[in-house]
Amino acid sequence: MDWAQAAPPMLAAFLAALVEFVEALTIVLAVGMVSGWRPALGGAACGLALLGALVAALGPALAAVPIQLLQLAVGGLLVLFGARWLRKAVLRGAGRLALHDEAGIFATETATLRQAVGRAIAWTTAFKAVVLEGLEVIFIVIAVGAAGHVLVPAALGAVLAGVIVLVLGLLLHRPLARVPENALKFAVGAMVSGFGLYWVGEGLGFGWPGGDLAIPALIAGWAGLALVLVRVLRLRGEVRA
Repeated sequence: MDWAQAAPPMLAAFLAALVEFVEALTIVLAVGMVSGWRPALGGAACGLALLGALVAALGPALAAVPIQLLQLAVGGLLVLFGARWLRKAVLRGAGRLALHDEAGIFATETATLRQAVGRAIAWTTAFKAVVLEGLEVIFIVIAVGAAGHVLVPAALGAVLAGVIVLVLGLLLHRPLARVPENALKFAVGAMVSGFGLYWVGEGLGFGWPGGDLAIPALIAGWAGLALVLVRVLRLRGEVRA
């Protein structure tokens, strides 16, 4: 395995999965502490089983897709996905959007669950949280891994993030509020957008200068653009004030 080629998608998958798993953990913990651990863990386990079935179904199907078409389609989706994360990170960095607060989300979910009646609602809440956040992880893993034939390292990065979040959740029994999620989303948005633009170029037959070495440059370009936008928005806010 060429680790120089595998490390960037592995890191991107790890950081993205870390963000999504932290969000899922917050909701599962709220369900467990309010409605009991049986519906919380049962819903989470069923959600993981569904995600596993989707991965098993999607894996062989990807092998049948022509590589250029896969790179073009996945690259376009990655650019859109990464730009969405970067947009939120830019607005939060400029003070136009409230920072993501896992402790606040935990308190809100807890209050909502206390008003709900029955284990079915608790089970469904945990199941939905795991499935929705997990689907984003699967998409990123497949997108950054399959198009460049480094699916295994990308999957390992996501699994490592899942194990870390799970262990910390079991040890602490509280939301991982100290994880710098907003900074992670900024980094992941830049990385995912950089990969996406690279694969779009590959799918269109564009020869990137330096080959795979163009990926770090593209990531740096997206990050630089986002930082400039944060500065511009802050200056506009100061002028209006």
